[in-house]
Amino acid sequence: QVQLVESGGGLVQAGGSLRLSCATSGRTDSPDAMGWFRQAPGKEREFVATITWSGITYTADSVKRRFTISRDNAKNTVYLQMNSLQPEDTAIYYCAAHSGRGSYFSPADYEYWGRGTQVTVSS
Repeated sequence: QVQLVESGGGLVQAGGSLRLSCATSGRTDSPDAMGWFRQAPGKEREFVATITWSGITYTADSVKRRFTISRDNAKNTVYLQMNSLQPEDTAIYYCAAHSGRGSYFSPADYEYWGRGTQVTVSS
């Protein structure tokens, strides 16, 4: 079993920045990748970014110039630095641990999920 706890969400004005954190616990072997997804009201959960154990990153085109994913393996923590936030970035942001099988971009291929953290960007 893996526990994931997100933090760092909040209310920010357009153009502002937030850094989300995802602390992981509960397993001795690390997932092959950790990802961030987001879900806005009335929309499907969408891929934001993922980072493999070796540090390879994949980021959605819609946020690539503004969001950066990183990880601190010693702290078992994954981060999502979000800059130049826009109202369309408003969503619940979820951290997830990849199952080791399938796509890095599909929520269905992630095995464990946090409860999410709300990000609200005002115009």
